[in-house]
Amino acid sequence: MFSQRRGFDFGPGFPFGPGRGRGRRQMFESGELKFVILRLLKEKPRHGYEVIKALEESMHGCYTPSAGAVYPTLQMLEDQGHIRGVEGAGKKIYELTPEGEKYLEEHKDLLDEIVDRVRETVRDFTGGAIGELQGEFARVAKTTFRHAWRRQPGDPGVRRVAEILRQAADDIERAWQTGAAKPAGEA
Repeated sequence: MFSQRRGFDFGPGFPFGPGRGRGRRQMFESGELKFVILRLLKEKPRHGYEVIKALEESMHGCYTPSAGAVYPTLQMLEDQGHIRGVEGAGKKIYELTPEGEKYLEEHKDLLDEIVDRVRETVRDFTGGAIGELQGEFARVAKTTFRHAWRRQPGDPGVRRVAEILRQAADDIERAWQTGAAKPAGEA
C-alpha cells in the first residue's frame, strides 16, 4: 500500500510512530515543527509543498511531514505574524517577517537543540546496523520492482517472487522473535 512515506506503508508510524518499539514515537515534539519551518523560511520563501519536500530532504527521506501537520502550522505562524503568505503563480508563497526573525532568534537555543536531536535521530536511523538493514531492504525493493513492473499480474515469476518475499518476511519475524541471528533451519 502506498503512503506519503516515500512509497510504502510499513506499518503504524514507521519509522518513528507507534509500532517502532521503545524508540521515538515522532520526529518532533509538540510545537517544535514551527521552529523548523521558520528556519526553512529564513533560508528562502517557499510554498507549502516546498516546505514538505525541504523537510523530507533534510531528514534524508526518513521523515515526510503530512500536509495535515505543515499547512495548519503555516496558518498558525501567519496568524501570529511570524510569516506572511503572498499569492504568486497560483500558489501561496510564505516568507519570514521581521517578527518571525526576532521570534526565531529568541528561540535559537531551542532550535539548535531540536536540530541536533533530529540530526542524531536521522544518523542513528540511517547509519550502523540500521543503515545496513535499510540498504538491503532498498536493494530488495529495487530488484523486485525493476523486473515486476514489466510483467503481467498472473506471471509465474511474479508469483514466485511474492512467495520468496513471504518466506523472507516469515524468517525475519522468527529471527526478531527468537533473537536469532541465523536463518531458520541453520545451526
